[in-house]
This record gives sequence, structure tokens and C-alpha cells, in this order.
Amino acid sequence: MWKVFDINELKAKVAGSEPSFFEFLRASQMSCAVYRLPAGSRDMQAPHLEDELYMVLEGKARVRVDTQEQDVGPGTLLFIQATTQHSFFDITEDLTLLAMFGPTAG
Repeated sequence: MWKVFDINELKAKVAGSEPSFFEFLRASQMSCAVYRLPAGSRDMQAPHLEDELYMVLEGKARVRVDTQEQDVGPGTLLFIQATTQHSFFDITEDLTLLAMFGPTAG
């Protein structure tokens, strides 16, 4: 089985002036979502039970993973291990991310 997604249609699902998350795929071994954080907003997420891979589609910000910080922008790929504390901050340009989650650890 397979599915086809249009990234522009997915980004339209999270458009607006508030942080927004849209899960577009849930399968037995993974899930995928588009996550949007407008400039100046706060990322309020908590650590996940799944490994996660983010791809920055557009925007600029910083990410904090545990105690380390990194600038992110279009094309940045971030792997975050399950249960690791992380959040985006200093969002200077509307940030749109593709988030891919692996199966729950254990």
C-alpha cells in the first residue's frame, strides 16, 4: 500500500497565526505530520515516546535539545531520540517542519 501527499496542500492545513500541528500519516511503524510555529510564537511540546526526525521546510529559529542549541533553517534535518527534551525558540521567520515519528520505544 502507498499514499501520495502534496507538500503545498499539507502546509495549507497549518497556515495561520497560531501554532498548528497536522498529522497526515499514521501507520504501524511511523507517523508523519506538518508542524507550524509562526514567528514569535512559543513551542510548547513535551518529549515524545518515539524517535523523531524533523525537516525544516521554511523559516528560521533555534532549537534546544537537552542543553545544546542549534540554528535551524530550510533544509536542516534534526534527529531527536525518544524522551529527549527539545523545543524550538527564537523563531524569527514562520517555521514549518515536517515531523516523522518512529515506533514507540520498547
